[in-house]
Amino acid sequence: MTGTGDRASLRRVQTPQAFLTSAIATAHASWQGSADAGDDAQVLRAAGGTIALVQGDEALKKLTFAEDFMNADLAVRVGTGFDVHRLEHGKQLWLCGIRIDSEFGLAGHSDADVGLHAVVDALLGAIGAGDIGQHFPPTDERWKGAPSSLFVAHAVDLVTQAGYRVGNIDVTLICEAPKIGPHRDAMRASIAALAGIDAAAVNVKATTTERLGFTGRGEGIAAQAILTLVRS
Repeated sequence: MTGTGDRASLRRVQTPQAFLTSAIATAHASWQGSADAGDDAQVLRAAGGTIALVQGDEALKKLTFAEDFMNADLAVRVGTGFDVHRLEHGKQLWLCGIRIDSEFGLAGHSDADVGLHAVVDALLGAIGAGDIGQHFPPTDERWKGAPSSLFVAHAVDLVTQAGYRVGNIDVTLICEAPKIGPHRDAMRASIAALAGIDAAAVNVKATTTERLGFTGRGEGIAAQAILTLVRS
């Protein structure tokens, strides 16, 4: 069959299609076509049913071939981050945006908050925007002693510009001390406020290395973060 169709009457159809179970079951039972139907809509129309159109969404476009996945505008992205800072006597100790009373604190160019630094790298990684060192180099005096909340705000802004929002965040702090349990809820609330999400979507947990390595010897604290971004 050849010819030129009326473009005004043509529609690009997405899947899935939706039907009343009884109607589509009856239509299939009565299908008399000589060949397989192109889709369920054809079967329903052949049985005397009518098809209505509803507004679609590009997020529902069909992925069939390998190249479709390569070109897909991903609805969900995942990012991971890892950071380490050494402990020094007399420094302030900031973890996940919360100041903790301690005779030892983390040393670094900024406030050295390993928890937030890991979150920043996870945010940047999820959108392919490099790492915290590229955006806030330790050679730049502007960031000397800066609160890491500024870094998170910057990364969240980039996430927003990329068309995403934070889905959930999971942070693991690796240290022998301090005890994280008493501060966990405050840390979750702090991260949630910075990321613009509910505290229920944030998890903070801690583990030790059983006295092994630099964290086991109390020489420093490490943090790991993993998070998801979803299309806005």
